[in-house]
Amino acid sequence: MRATVIHGEGDIRLEEVPDPQLSTGGDAIVKVVAACVCGSDLWPYRGVTPTKHPHRIGHEFVGVVTQVGADVSKIRVGDFVIAPFYDCDMTCVNCLNGVSTSCLDGGWWGADDRLGGFADGAQGEFVRVPHADGTLVATAMQPTPDQIPGLLTLADVMGTGHHAALSAGVTHGDSVVVVGDGAVGLCAIIAAKRLGATRIIAMSRHADRQALATEFGATDIVEERGDDGVARVKELLGGVGADRVLECVGTKESMDQAIRSARPGGRVGYVGVPNGGSELPIRTLFGANIGVGGGVAPVRNYIEELLPEVLSGAINPGRVFDLELPLDEVEQAYAAMDDRRAVKVLLRP
Repeated sequence: MRATVIHGEGDIRLEEVPDPQLSTGGDAIVKVVAACVCGSDLWPYRGVTPTKHPHRIGHEFVGVVTQVGADVSKIRVGDFVIAPFYDCDMTCVNCLNGVSTSCLDGGWWGADDRLGGFADGAQGEFVRVPHADGTLVATAMQPTPDQIPGLLTLADVMGTGHHAALSAGVTHGDSVVVVGDGAVGLCAIIAAKRLGATRIIAMSRHADRQALATEFGATDIVEERGDDGVARVKELLGGVGADRVLECVGTKESMDQAIRSARPGGRVGYVGVPNGGSELPIRTLFGANIGVGGGVAPVRNYIEELLPEVLSGAINPGRVFDLELPLDEVEQAYAAMDDRRAVKVLLRP
């Protein structure tokens, strides 16, 4: 089969790789219907995260089950399934506590699993899924083509935006600032509105993303950054910061922006993948009673909650995909994301 392999900075290739094989009894093979490029995929593409050797890449996909192992009882051949951006069994204490990203037997796509098999990267034609009964969520029926982008966001960005909002404690009547206008930040706007926020300020400098942010529920746009951005937020909110701030980038500057945009007693929910240099200013947090929570989003724990609303059209996170390309053009997909010519690229094998 064909799958995406990263060889180094700026070097993405579609290559022939071995077909996945069932190997542990509890696994399944999924034919990928749609995958995508994530903002975190850009860290190795840009060389921020070194690539020590060529390896498979991609961690978001939906597809149709073609084979299941002898021990699989919930997932069946022919099911349309959503896979979170990691493997988990959903039976260990961490999964049951709502933190499936810390599954005691889990792992990551594009790597060997803990059971002795290989979990393929998502940007390919097929994926072997360990712990099929825990990792995969099957839809009740085959989705329509226009539903697939929204379902794909449940593999990562919609659940991650939701985690940011939950971590910040967003509730009815809150004012919310969203730092970051990528796919996660835009989904965080959906999540904040869904949880009852009445004032949602999107920090964005890009007209197309501002338009989408407004469509998703943003009530205000702030283009300024740094001191000017903090001042503008406070001006909009009566001289104080926001009740809740959602940090969806992962840089030192974005975390600083988030913390300084929160009111005394407010809370920051962070989900941006840290790319180095971010440290919490404990003295500032202490002095203003600002809480901070978040981390890698346990999206598998959120899929069943969000799925009905995606299928019904109550929320439409699939709108974050503003470019669709065939898998053959995966190099162009990365370039478009890197150049900010696309918010998020959907790939069709």
